[in-house]
Amino acid sequence: MLKPAFALNHFRTAWRNVVRQVSRSRAALVAIAFGVMAMILAAGFIDWNLRFGRDNTILSQLGHLQVMRPGFTDYGRADPYGYLLPMMTPAEKAALEGLPGYRVSAPRLLISGLASSGDITLSFIGEGVDPTAESSLSSALRFPQGRNLQTGDRKAAIVGQGLALNLGVKVGDTLVLISNTGNGGISAVEAEVVGLFESIAKAYDDAALRIPIDLARELMRTEGEHLRLVLLDKTENVSAADRQLRAALPAERYEVVPWWKLADFYNKTEALFSKQVGFIYLVISVIIVLAITNTMTMMVMERISEIGTMMALGTRQRDIRIMFLLEGTILGGLGALIGIVAGVLLALLISAIGIPMPPGPIMSWPYEAGILLTADNILTAAGVALLTTILASAYPAWKASRQEIVNALRARI
Repeated sequence: MLKPAFALNHFRTAWRNVVRQVSRSRAALVAIAFGVMAMILAAGFIDWNLRFGRDNTILSQLGHLQVMRPGFTDYGRADPYGYLLPMMTPAEKAALEGLPGYRVSAPRLLISGLASSGDITLSFIGEGVDPTAESSLSSALRFPQGRNLQTGDRKAAIVGQGLALNLGVKVGDTLVLISNTGNGGISAVEAEVVGLFESIAKAYDDAALRIPIDLARELMRTEGEHLRLVLLDKTENVSAADRQLRAALPAERYEVVPWWKLADFYNKTEALFSKQVGFIYLVISVIIVLAITNTMTMMVMERISEIGTMMALGTRQRDIRIMFLLEGTILGGLGALIGIVAGVLLALLISAIGIPMPPGPIMSWPYEAGILLTADNILTAAGVALLTTILASAYPAWKASRQEIVNALRARI
């Protein structure tokens, strides 16, 4: 183990060597800084898009948690009348409202059937919602025409943009909704279209509509709800709230499902993007390794006589290795610091300007993206750069320490 004074002397020597080899050090610093900056921007861009997709999925469709009857996800849509939620007791409601970061909970009654306007009739999937509670849960919906459901709406409907286009309806038109009842009969209600909406999922917009839950109960001729959606103040609170609610609600009556178990497309997208980030890190790491290895190797070649002199004066091989490893570490640290500063400033500038994005494969509207800066991404980028720099310095350091004293001294002649 090196003594502090001895280690400090090694560091000073390595620092002077980096400074005096300014041309080669500059090339290595540029490569490292560029790599760190690229990793911060690439990871930040992907994280921003994932956060955007996550928040829109939560705030337009799923909520943070869903309370349902056990088995509903597997069999509830095939047997909607058999999986209605039981009435919550006061203690169960108190447990729900006492969750960490609790904002609101909202009932939903799933409906399906036929929607008719004039001579056009199409199948639909839909939800009966509480307009008051849904003001927060539907905040990510966009309304190119009309508005969202509001408190006091009785016979109103909001229709997905794609479904409205296929039905040929606009705001102010009347829809006739037809559905099967629990006893095998048929029920129908009328609803005025008050808004056309777009969510993050175009396929959903092509088939979905929403009506007040009282109207949905009238259509299905039933009481109750299929789901109770819970919205929290922060998505980071979901895991703690999920555990707490599972412990509070009896498992034979309720099943608690967090949003990520219901967001299949988001999960697949996150897995794909994670692989892309990993590949980007790998490519940049290879570039840094090649740049540092080349720089350090050239430093060794140019300083063979110096190395020979040091070894002739009694410097040990281990000290030679340490010196070159410290030079690589200094280059890595400086390059990482420069890359972090440049990456953060550039990320802030890009986010302020915005990145115009076309509609995604499941979306119907464009948006402006940004760069999400997180401590994890910044530290990961710096860590990758520093680690690869140290690893890339290992071979040149070993090569320098293995010089024959006689041959090294002869190199100055």
